[in-house]
Amino acid sequence: METDPEYYVSGVCAGNRKILAKTITLVESSLPKHQELITGVLNRLLPFTGKAVRLGITGVPGVGKNTFVESLGMLLVERGQRVAILAVDPSSTHSGGSIMGDKTRMEKLSAQPNAFIRPSPSGGTLGGVSRKTRESLLVCEAAGFDVVMVETVGVGQSEVSVASIADFFLLLMLAGAGDGLQGIKRGILELADAVAVNKADGDNLAKTLQAKNIYADAMHLFSSDNTNWSPPILTCSALHMIGIAEVWETVLDHHEKMSATGALEQKRKKQAIQWMLTLLEEGLKDWFYQIPEVKKLLPQLTWEIERGESTPTAAVRKILTSLNN
Repeated sequence: METDPEYYVSGVCAGNRKILAKTITLVESSLPKHQELITGVLNRLLPFTGKAVRLGITGVPGVGKNTFVESLGMLLVERGQRVAILAVDPSSTHSGGSIMGDKTRMEKLSAQPNAFIRPSPSGGTLGGVSRKTRESLLVCEAAGFDVVMVETVGVGQSEVSVASIADFFLLLMLAGAGDGLQGIKRGILELADAVAVNKADGDNLAKTLQAKNIYADAMHLFSSDNTNWSPPILTCSALHMIGIAEVWETVLDHHEKMSATGALEQKRKKQAIQWMLTLLEEGLKDWFYQIPEVKKLLPQLTWEIERGESTPTAAVRKILTSLNN
C-alpha cells in the first residue's frame, strides 16, 4: 500500500475513484500504521471538505430504503449532481452483511459515472459507525461530491450515530402506522428532520395518507430544539419516482434555512466536538486494557467473581486503586 500522504490527497482532490476507494479502505483499517497515515491525509483534506449536503437515511425493515436511495440518487445525477452513498451495516463485520449487495441491487445508480456507492462496516462497535463513516464522508466531500448519503440498516442505536454526522436525518416509514411506531424508539423520531411515508401508490395510497396523519400527530408530541424547522411528514413512492423530488426540495429548504441562520455551521461544530469525545473514550478504553497492572489483575479478579469470592464493585475498586499507587 502507498505510504505517501500526497498520493491520497492529490488523488482524492482530483476525483480519482480508484484512489478514493483506496483512501476509504485506509480509513477502515485498524492497523496502527494505517491509522497514523490516514490521520495525516485527513488533516490535509480538511480544507476541501464541508461543501456537500450530508443526508442520513434510515427506516423500518421492508420500507424500501435501497429503492428510495437509488431513486433519489438517480434524480440528483440527472440534475447534474455528484452523489456518494455510504451504506452502514453493523452486521457486516460478522458475515459480510447483506449490505454488500447494495451496489448490485442499485444497478442503474451504480452504473452512473457521477455516483459512488460504498458499504461502510461499523467495525463491530457503535463508535465504529461514527468514526469510519464520518471520516469516509469527509473523504467523499474532498473528492467533490455534492451530496453524501449515509444509509443505515434497520432502526436502532446505529441510527443515533448516523444522525450525529448528518445535516438532515430522514426517516422512511410505511403505512400501518401503529405497528411502525411501536418498532421505533422515541429518540429516533426526535432526531428526524422529516418523515417520508414510502410506497404511496396503487391500493396502498389511501393507507399511506392515513399513516401520514398518524405520524404527524406523533411528531407533535415531541418538542424540537430547532426553532427554525418543523419536521414535515411527506409521502412518496420510490418505485414509481412519485414525491422523490419533493423530498429533495425539503432537504434543500432545510439546508438553506439552517445555513442562513448559522445553525448548520453550529450543528457541524457540535458534531465535530462530539466526534472527538467519542474517539477519546474509545482510545482511553483501548489504552486502559493494555496497562500491565490491569492485564495482571483482571484474570485473577474475574476468577474470584466467578467463584463468588468477590463482587464486581470490589474488583473494579481494586483495579482502580492499584493504578493510583
